[in-house]
Amino acid sequence: MLCLVVPYLVFGCRPPKGHNIRSSQRWLFMAGILLLWLATDWPLGLLGASYLASAHMTQFVIYTMVVAPLLLLGTPEWMARRLVGQLRLHRLVGRCSRPVTAGLLFNAMLILTHSPWAVDNLRVNQFGSFAMDALWLIGGLVVWMPIVSPIGEHKMTSYPGRMAYLFLALAVVPAVPGGFLTFATFPLYATYELAPRVHGLGATTDQQLAGLVMKLGGIPIVWGTIAVLMYRWSEISRAENEASRASRIAGSGTGNQDQSSTDPDQ
Repeated sequence: MLCLVVPYLVFGCRPPKGHNIRSSQRWLFMAGILLLWLATDWPLGLLGASYLASAHMTQFVIYTMVVAPLLLLGTPEWMARRLVGQLRLHRLVGRCSRPVTAGLLFNAMLILTHSPWAVDNLRVNQFGSFAMDALWLIGGLVVWMPIVSPIGEHKMTSYPGRMAYLFLALAVVPAVPGGFLTFATFPLYATYELAPRVHGLGATTDQQLAGLVMKLGGIPIVWGTIAVLMYRWSEISRAENEASRASRIAGSGTGNQDQSSTDPDQ
């Protein structure tokens, strides 16, 4: 948490001339940090690391669907450019923010971190769990960059393209492993199968709940974002149509006036 908050506060105290952090951006960033803390600390962090696959999947959804976009929305453009420049990551970030690359990286991370091998080998110690959490957060930041990146050239400009990207990257592909977990009739993760039961919840039932969380947990956010993008697209299209209509009317009015002024009978 300190590795995220301290640089944000340090950069915020030294903004470029004429720039500052808006209060809305500061609140969004701090909300992301708070949710990250709640998803990582006790009790959800402990349950996800050692006891319940459904808690593990809830952490994943919070990290990637809520925390990551809040952190991006709460970061000013000048701060993002300065941070990327000082770390010399501008070229890497630019490549990772391409829609196809971002979607492939995120879903590869999703499949890797939810494979039985990764879960059973990383969840057994704190360093492995921390590595999994870091991969989730980085993957979430990458997949949301084409939509809400603070750096303008990293965002997609086409509204239909943004909506198609969100649907494919965050709704279609994650439903495949989610469906597999939901309909599996045997436990896939030894870590959660051999753990002490919480409130009598069986390992298979817990795993099926985890699959439902993966399939359905991000739907309100994905479709809510698509609805917002569709509304903005319609507003921009309507404004452009009105401007075009006004331009045509003004042009036709000027043409009629010129024609009447040159009429010899006038």
